[in-house]
Amino acid sequence: MNKKDIANIRKQFKLDNHLMQIQEIFNVYVKKESGEIYHQVSQPFQMLELETQELFLANFKKVLTGNLDTKLFELKFRRDVEDSTQTILFEGLQADVSEDWKENMLQIVEKMFTHAAYEFDTVVTFIRGEYKKAARKRNPDSEEGGDDEVYSSKFILSSLNKTDQPKKALMFDYIEKEFKSYHIVDPIINVDSPLSGFLFPAFNDNASDVNNILYCAGKANQPDGTFIEEVLNCEVIITAQEDKDIFELIVKEVVGDQVDSRVIANVYEEIDKVIQENIENEESESPKLDHRDIERILTVSGVENVETAKVEHAFKAVIDDENHEFKASSLVPKSIKISTRVADVSINPKELKNLKYITYEGKRCLLLEVDEDVVIEGFRLETNSL
Repeated sequence: MNKKDIANIRKQFKLDNHLMQIQEIFNVYVKKESGEIYHQVSQPFQMLELETQELFLANFKKVLTGNLDTKLFELKFRRDVEDSTQTILFEGLQADVSEDWKENMLQIVEKMFTHAAYEFDTVVTFIRGEYKKAARKRNPDSEEGGDDEVYSSKFILSSLNKTDQPKKALMFDYIEKEFKSYHIVDPIINVDSPLSGFLFPAFNDNASDVNNILYCAGKANQPDGTFIEEVLNCEVIITAQEDKDIFELIVKEVVGDQVDSRVIANVYEEIDKVIQENIENEESESPKLDHRDIERILTVSGVENVETAKVEHAFKAVIDDENHEFKASSLVPKSIKISTRVADVSINPKELKNLKYITYEGKRCLLLEVDEDVVIEGFRLETNSL
C-alpha cells in the first residue's frame, strides 16, 4: 500500500458513510495477570451509541495513521506456516455466521497473549466491514461515474489498546455544597494510542491483496518483531530509520569518514530527483535503489574513484547482501541537525550546499550563506567582511 491508498481508506472512517460499512465489532477484554479473557462481546456496529461509535472510529483512524516504514508497515505473509494467521483472517473474512468469525478472531487473540505479557489489562478490538471506492470521478455533464461504478472489498481491522486506571480527583458537590474526593474504579480504555493494530487485506491499486497485511506499530521505528513473526506470521522487515542508517554506513565505507558538505547535498538532491520522477510518472510503488544506483549517485555527486567492486564490497561489509535495495523515500531526511557545544543548527538537506566548514584565525567555524538580513530578537545584525 502507498500513502494514497492508506489515506483513502482512513478518511472513510466516519459516521453514516455509505462507502464504509462496518457490519460487526468484537471486543475482547484480557486480564494482565493471566493473559486470560475476562469478557468478550460482539454486536452490530450501528447498535453502539453514537458517541461510542465516534470513539472507536477515531481509534481505527489511529491504526492507519503514520508514515510508511516508520509506523505503518506493509508485511508479506510467510509461506508453509502451521495455523497461519493469513488463513485464519481469510476464513474470518469469508465467514457468513457471526460465531465462526468470532472463533477466528479468538484464535488470533490466543496467539497475541501466548507470545506477549503486559503489565496492564488490554482490550483487543476487531471489526469487519466493506470498503467501497468510486472507480472514477463523477462527470457533472454526463452524470456518469461516482457511485455508479465502485471498487468493493471486505476487510478486517484490529486494534490492541491498553487500559489505564483513573486517577483520584477533587470535585465540588453542587447539592451538598462541599468539596469531595472523587474516584472512579472502572478502568479507562486508551483508544488514543493503540499498542498495535493491523488491516487485512492490504490494498494496492484499488485491489485487495490477501498475501499482504498492513501493520501498525505502537511507536515510530519500533515495530514489535515478535508480533510480526509469531502473531501475524509475516516476514522480517527493516524500518525506514534502519534503512537510512545502513545507507549512511555504506556511503561512509565508500567515501570515507570526511566529506565535503556539497557532496552530501548532491547525494540527497540526486535521490530526491528519483523520488520526484516517480511521483510525476504516477508510479504506485516507491522507487528503490540498488548498488548500481548508489554507484551512479555517488559518482555524479562528486565522489572520486567510485568503482563497482568498491560499492559491492561496501554492501557486503555492512549488510552482507549486495542485492539489498533501499527505498528512496527512506534516505532523504526532512532536516539535518548539526549539534555543537555552542549551538544546534537544523537545515534543509537542499540547503546543505550553502553550508561550509572552515578554519578562520585558527578556529573551526560553520559558514552559512544566506540571502536575506538576519534578525535576532528584533535587531538586524550588522554585516562584517572576513
